[in-house]
Amino acid sequence: MLKLIALIIPLGLDSFAVAAALGTAGVQGRDGLRISVLFGVFEAVMPLIGFALGVPVGHAVGNAGNYAATAILVALGIWMLRGEDDSDRVAKLTRPTGMWAVMLGLSISIDELVIGFTLGLLRGPILIVAPAVGVQAAVFSQLGLRLGARLGERVRQDAQRLAGLGLMLLGVALLIERLA
Repeated sequence: MLKLIALIIPLGLDSFAVAAALGTAGVQGRDGLRISVLFGVFEAVMPLIGFALGVPVGHAVGNAGNYAATAILVALGIWMLRGEDDSDRVAKLTRPTGMWAVMLGLSISIDELVIGFTLGLLRGPILIVAPAVGVQAAVFSQLGLRLGARLGERVRQDAQRLAGLGLMLLGVALLIERLA
């Protein structure tokens, strides 16, 4: 259960960070609700896709998949820790409909695809993780949208970096557990 929380909270912070950027751009009302639902759906489905890809790879590589999974988590954490500035791209997506909604959904859920792939390698509890990730995405995105305009850009960037640090530490903890 603790590992599940350690996995989901950083993903929530990432959702918060992107939603906060949208909040600073003035998203509110029905658009904000649409974005929260969009985040929740994409972030619940992408781990399932990643899992479906990771399971056969995990079977093919055997025990090495455990080490690959931890390396992927650390790499994802480092990538998120870099804190890439995506505020210009996000500002263009403040009223997502049609293809723009799909682009926004994909842009915020790539890390969930990677998490699903990692769970596939580890043969983890995807039927628990995917819905939990979807719910956290909707909740954290609402928080980000509502607080984004008040908190400003620095808090959004700090949340994304904190998410990266959390995933990186989880990957290191899993590696230490595997080696012990």
